[in-house]
Amino acid sequence: MWFVYFVVQNSFAADFAILKPADFAHHVEKFNAMEDENFTNTISNADSWNWLQKEIPFFDCPDKEVEEIYFYRWWSFRKHLVQTTNGWVITEFLTPVRHAGIFNTISCAAGFHLAEGRWLRDQNFLDDYTTFWLRGNAGQAQPHFHKFSSWFASAAYDRSLVNGDKKFPVKLLADFVADYRAWESERLTTNGLFWQFDVRDGMEESISGSRTNKNLRPTINSYMFANARAIAAIARLAKNKILAEEFEAKAAALKARVLEKLWNEEAKFFEVRWNAPPTGGAPFANVREELGFIPWMFGLADDSKFSGAWMQLDDATGFRAPFGLTTAERQHPQFRSHGVGTCEWDGAVWPFATSQTLYALANFLRDSEVLSINHQPSTINSFFPAFLAYVHSQHADGKPYVGEYLDEVTGDWINGKGGRSRCYNHSTFADLLITGVIGLRPRADEVVEIFPLLPANTWDWFCLDGVKYHGHMLTILWDKAGTRYGRGQGLRVLADGKEIASANEPRPVTGRLP
Repeated sequence: MWFVYFVVQNSFAADFAILKPADFAHHVEKFNAMEDENFTNTISNADSWNWLQKEIPFFDCPDKEVEEIYFYRWWSFRKHLVQTTNGWVITEFLTPVRHAGIFNTISCAAGFHLAEGRWLRDQNFLDDYTTFWLRGNAGQAQPHFHKFSSWFASAAYDRSLVNGDKKFPVKLLADFVADYRAWESERLTTNGLFWQFDVRDGMEESISGSRTNKNLRPTINSYMFANARAIAAIARLAKNKILAEEFEAKAAALKARVLEKLWNEEAKFFEVRWNAPPTGGAPFANVREELGFIPWMFGLADDSKFSGAWMQLDDATGFRAPFGLTTAERQHPQFRSHGVGTCEWDGAVWPFATSQTLYALANFLRDSEVLSINHQPSTINSFFPAFLAYVHSQHADGKPYVGEYLDEVTGDWINGKGGRSRCYNHSTFADLLITGVIGLRPRADEVVEIFPLLPANTWDWFCLDGVKYHGHMLTILWDKAGTRYGRGQGLRVLADGKEIASANEPRPVTGRLP
């Protein structure tokens, strides 16, 4: 049976304690007017404003470029929601591509789809999408699910930290376990690490990688660590102690092997290691690539002895470039050596990798605050400039735009301006702003934790409103003068319109849900 999604004209003002949706309608009017709608899935441009009011948190800040890209990325994300005979799915490309499976689905960025979509008020989109990958093939996983490495179980568990639904991941526990064991049978080596081709990491034509060599990569090994840890957490929710202990042990063992085998002490960086080193060759690929930051994305590299890797982030010979963070260190002799237009990950800026690095950096900085690691050049102020560079990069011809990847110096999109890669759904933005800049850190308990990564004296005000969290509506606002939102001076956190936490500055605070 085919189902049709109807957007009902309604006022959703009750979901917002401070902001008025009508004040932001101009963003969507601009987006709808700036393009020819080359491809329409279930929710058209004409229906987009009604849908956005119903589904997303609203955001207000003095930097109108940041605000615009926030709404643009939600407007773009909506384009990729497809209602099918199997329920809702989420696509990467709007137009059909040859390497996709049924309904034009690709698993490479599925973890990002779950991260971004967990802030929608209607969670049926992600219920369907998660079930599609794990059971959508006559009760079995989709045959193209393992076409790419994935942190899918981890993302599914992290989603439950936002919506508070513990029953849904428990229902799929056996599927997550089966999926993990399938990866072990396909990719686990005798040394306890997983191997992967760079193309199956979605990172083809890299300096370190290969489409044929079974290399040991920080990517898939970090993902599998995160998946094992998530499965253990879900097993605890299911009161399955034996399974929880098994996967806790798997996570611990994999973490130990990553820290021992994939850390290049000479380079002070996590690197790709050859599974079968060339005769007389070094065990490592000997190139710092952005994928070396991924262990921090999942809390794997939690020892201060690895923190020196972050010295490369803001170095112009390392990863810093005018239009973002490069996928390989700029000083390497093979930087941008693989030609142009072939999905090269040898230096160009990819939003996919930028998203991963920003998550990793946020974790590192917050843990550094706890551990008092203050001797490194990466401080609490390093996240926001990298985030702003990401914001600035998402333009083409003076209009909001996101494609596949871009030139690190000119900002020109590569393989991006045609219809194929328009609104490329292969990264996150709203989730990075919500959990990073604003600092809402999803938790399993009923404590609301805010840890902003906004440097002092940056914005005089901001408001994130209508955030559905554990069945409540949150509002997080900062008003330096106390005149913007009428709630007085300072940082305030509201749950269902009632204040649960406050501070004089945008700094870490906690409050309990009513």
